[in-house]
This record gives sequence, structure tokens and C-alpha cells, in this order.
Amino acid sequence: MYKLICVSNRTLCNDLTERIKKIASCGIPVILREKDLCEDEYFSLLKQVGTENIIAHTYADAAMAAGIKKIHLPLHLLERTDVSGFERVGSSVHSLEQALRAYECGADYLTAGHIFATDCKKGLPPRGTGLIREICAAVPLPVYAIGGISPDNANTAIDAGAAGVCVMSGFMKCADIKKYISLYAGACSE
Repeated sequence: MYKLICVSNRTLCNDLTERIKKIASCGIPVILREKDLCEDEYFSLLKQVGTENIIAHTYADAAMAAGIKKIHLPLHLLERTDVSGFERVGSSVHSLEQALRAYECGADYLTAGHIFATDCKKGLPPRGTGLIREICAAVPLPVYAIGGISPDNANTAIDAGAAGVCVMSGFMKCADIKKYISLYAGACSE
């Protein structure tokens, strides 16, 4: 069994709020990664989606004000943000050095990528499952693979040591959320 996590991207779907609520109601944690919004807009979005299975991103103050106790931060923000009030803290990393630094800064889990080719990182070569192996061997934290994850390759990331996988495009574009989740045989929610 491994954990399946959704990462949001409102540019890939019509009604982000409803989609996030449906995904979260299926027990799937959602990293609400609309980092291009200003903090006020992001806070408004947090209030619309509620707190069930939501992991805030970028804006720690907005998350606290909305009653969300889980935060995911890029490493450069984790290094300068007081995360002491959060129950769970994640960070995005792209190398072993970044993973070690995130661990030192208090991360409870990591997302590492991009592992496979993805349209989100068009033209950039994927880092591959070797990155997952390397980080898992050196850092005592759950590591979740991100980038180009699909039902066809998720188990490759798990076999490399990932505790789970993060999916953006598939969740944002699928017609039937429950059916899409079922494609990840071996995945579990919280």
C-alpha cells in the first residue's frame, strides 16, 4: 500500500473548488498549490474548499487563519517560515542536498521530482527513480514522487522507495474521480 496525493492546478480544470471538494471527500489529501495567487486570493480559496484533507501551500499565515494545520512549502520558504504551529510540514525538493536541508528545517515529509517526463516541466529531463532511492537512503522521512506520475508508472516510484505518489494533471483532468483513484491499485488514502 502506498499513499496517493493530489496536487491542484486550477488551469487544468473548470471548477477547482468543486473538484477539490470531491477529491478530498474520497479521502485523498490535496496540496492546494495555487502559488500564483496573492495571499488574500489564496485565503479566499482556502475558505471555499474547507479543511477536509487540505494541505495548504506557500502561505503559512493564510493556512493558520483558515484553520488548516498542514502546510507544504518550497524549500526556500521552509527555510524562513515559522512552522511550529503546524501538525504536518512538507517540502518540495529536487536533489539530495535539498532533501537534507528540508529535513534540517523541520519537514515531516518530502515531495521529490520531477521523476518522469511531464508537460509541467516540458523540455527538462526527468530526474528518474534514482533520485527517490538516493533521498530515501539518506533522509528518515516519507518521500513522495512527483512529476509525470500515472497509473502505469506509480509502482516504479514505489519500488524505488517512495511512500506514495503525487498526481496533478490526472486528478485535474479526469472525468470520474473515483474511477481515476481506482486505477492506482495498491494506493490508499490517509
